[in-house]
Amino acid sequence: MSSAYGKLEEEKVFKDPVHRYIHVRDELIWELIGTREFQRLRRIRQLGTTYLTFHGAEHTRFNHSLGVYEIVRRIIEGFEGRPDWDENERLLCLTAALLHDVGHGPFSHSFEKVFNLDHEDWTREIILGKTEINKVLRRVSDSFAEKVADVIEKTYSNKLVVSLISSQIDADRMDYLQRDAYYTGVSYGHFDMERILRVMRPYDDQVVIKESGMHAVEDYIMSRYQMYWQVYFHPVTRSAEVILSKILKRAKNLYKQGYRFKQEPTHFYSFFNEKPSLDDYLRLDESITLYYFQIWEEEEDRILRDLCGRFLTRKLFKYVEFNPNLQMNDWPMLQQLFIDADIDPDYYLVIDSSSDLPYDFYRPGEEEERLPIHLLMPNGKLRELSRESDVVEAISGKKRTDHKLYFPEDVLDDHTEHGEVKRKIKEILMK
Repeated sequence: MSSAYGKLEEEKVFKDPVHRYIHVRDELIWELIGTREFQRLRRIRQLGTTYLTFHGAEHTRFNHSLGVYEIVRRIIEGFEGRPDWDENERLLCLTAALLHDVGHGPFSHSFEKVFNLDHEDWTREIILGKTEINKVLRRVSDSFAEKVADVIEKTYSNKLVVSLISSQIDADRMDYLQRDAYYTGVSYGHFDMERILRVMRPYDDQVVIKESGMHAVEDYIMSRYQMYWQVYFHPVTRSAEVILSKILKRAKNLYKQGYRFKQEPTHFYSFFNEKPSLDDYLRLDESITLYYFQIWEEEEDRILRDLCGRFLTRKLFKYVEFNPNLQMNDWPMLQQLFIDADIDPDYYLVIDSSSDLPYDFYRPGEEEERLPIHLLMPNGKLRELSRESDVVEAISGKKRTDHKLYFPEDVLDDHTEHGEVKRKIKEILMK
């Protein structure tokens, strides 16, 4: 079945603060951008609750998806005519790059944890289900939608295609590091992407980097390391995520207990029951979620009302360092003291952990995303990056984990009730 799509009569251009311009030359890509499911990404922030820490972080999954598409378009442009590159895969690569995040829900990861969802499953559902996106893809060929889903799921037979959007140096990471740095206003995420694109080469079933571009890749790895600890794992953002998760958990628990909401949260019912349909999933975005948070500020339930007020007015939980290996003995005592002070520890006492591995070389049995970055040496042989780079070798395979304990300090400052118990809590937390 031949494709119904060709080249646009006139190129379409998006002005972009990160890549300057995003160029669309294919009818297929233009049609996909106009679908209902892709336009929904305008209503889902790229960085979830990070806007409560870095006020510029209002950019969306829509921005990012266009950026990933543009980077892949530029990579492919550089691959044209090279051995190991199959020009027939071009449109598949561009489509997978554009749609790789289409399954994200509101406030992505916090939302997924509470309702036992996985955005990658929903990406597949959207690509293969009864959607405008699927209708567009089926006009290319009967099997095209399945191929796009396979690339995003990392099961597609051509691993070179997969590696463009999912590897240790891929278009996804190269866009979000720069885009998130731009919108948060930090300097950590900047690296010389133009240089990296110039030294990328298709080689067998992977993308490799010419040895002369090693320092640009070192810079990229360090950017990733710094962005994770300075932006993505920022403790204030994590505090907001903790409260967000507890709001959703409280609403779900109340529903399960038969609580009568003043206004029925109809958009959430199927999520509370953990059986959302594709239509339910696509109907929910961050504007709808925040609308309910405002409604729930007036609920009878004290905990739901308080948590929503905290999130909307940025009265976040305080945090202290907490080492589970050394301080776990304090945990049962703290929980009991919170109960004695009439503060529910399920919602107001939370250990949150973050961990990151900035670069790791492949070990048998681990996921393919760990495949190493290979340098193409002048003699035509491949060398794993950390064997050549002292900088990368220094951080390779080193997992860093950070634990914080979150709690509402303002409640503990309230001397009217349970004063003695609250004083004991503060003594333990602040020691």
